[in-house]
Amino acid sequence: MISTVLTDRVRVFLNRFRHRLWVKPLLVCLLSIAVAFVAKLADGTELVEIAPKVSSASIEALLSVMASSMLVIATFSVGSMVSAYASAANTATPRSFILVVADDASQNALSTFVGAFIFSIVALTAVKNDYFQTAGLFILFLLTTFIFGMVIFTFVRWVDRIARLGRMATTIEKVEKAAADALTRRRNTPHLGGVSVRPQARGRAVYAANVGYVQYIDIAAMQRWAEKNEVRVVIAALPGTFATPNRPLAYISADGAEQTEIDCTCVAESFQIGDTRLFDDDPRFGLVVLSEIAGRALSPAVNDPGTAICIIGTLVRLFTLWGEPAAVDDKPAPECDRVEVPHVCVQDMFDDAFTAIARDGAGVVEVSVRLQKALESLASSGDGEIRAAAEYHGRLALKRSQKMLDIEEDLQAVQDAAKFAESAASSNT
Repeated sequence: MISTVLTDRVRVFLNRFRHRLWVKPLLVCLLSIAVAFVAKLADGTELVEIAPKVSSASIEALLSVMASSMLVIATFSVGSMVSAYASAANTATPRSFILVVADDASQNALSTFVGAFIFSIVALTAVKNDYFQTAGLFILFLLTTFIFGMVIFTFVRWVDRIARLGRMATTIEKVEKAAADALTRRRNTPHLGGVSVRPQARGRAVYAANVGYVQYIDIAAMQRWAEKNEVRVVIAALPGTFATPNRPLAYISADGAEQTEIDCTCVAESFQIGDTRLFDDDPRFGLVVLSEIAGRALSPAVNDPGTAICIIGTLVRLFTLWGEPAAVDDKPAPECDRVEVPHVCVQDMFDDAFTAIARDGAGVVEVSVRLQKALESLASSGDGEIRAAAEYHGRLALKRSQKMLDIEEDLQAVQDAAKFAESAASSNT
């Protein structure tokens, strides 16, 4: 399990760079400079005798065309990407911006255009200074032709991608995928590599030094510290929790030892706290963002109930995914047995997902009916927590609709769809 936790640390580290727009272009620029000089290696081989002679003027012409066009295309691509980012923030929610920035196709396209520009400049300078001989010019010609073809293919593919990037459907798809990935990871490792919380497992509280959202918890580092000090750590703030100086991040249980003598700095430093929530280890954040998109669609300024209905279907898929059995593997028992981590509360997840939709869509009959049908579908789940939460939110959504709907037929349609929740309440009483 330690290896699994370390793998998660690598994943989080790589995702941080993946969300930086400059990383891939920088790496491709360095690679393009190296490729431009690879052709020189051919001059010292037997390829000199068999390589056909290529005119340096033809290579210069091809490189000049590439150099003059790639910078323009790269500038155009950046402008198009910025417009797509603004569109995603304005039409969906600003919280989706980080997912749109991390779009692989757009980053690869920008990297290809910038890399081709750097390659053409470096290679053109080398050719004009007679740096290459016959074999080197031939290899450089092949590389230039290959890069030119790759640029054309990337541009055509990127045009199709940029036409969709920032659109509502694409943004919802990206948020759903991010939420599904986070839910799957938490479902398979419900305690983040640690163990479940024991009853009445409390002790000395550890507080945050700054204010922000918990983005990541280094369980492995906490386990090493707990083994060294022979204590147990109980996590009180999962990723996504808003940390403040008066809210405990964790509790230290020393099993009879003097807790005040233990330095708990390592525990506080194991919590990565930032200004915003992240999707990676916070499954509830994806549900919140989807709910925000639906809430904006239901606002009087937008008046788009179709998007809200689409979001409801997305939420049903996500909760169905959450209710599936966890992946079974042959790994040994968790080695982070001194770190106790609570599970994610299903009721809180339902609150994040459906409260805003039920509130803002209470006066829209088609949204209210679809919401009740979605909750009925989830209530038929074999998971007891999901069933109870779905029935509760079905009754709550019905109360909101009764306050907002004035036409008797509309209200009757919602009541008919909510019979599952009312029958469950009557059977419980």
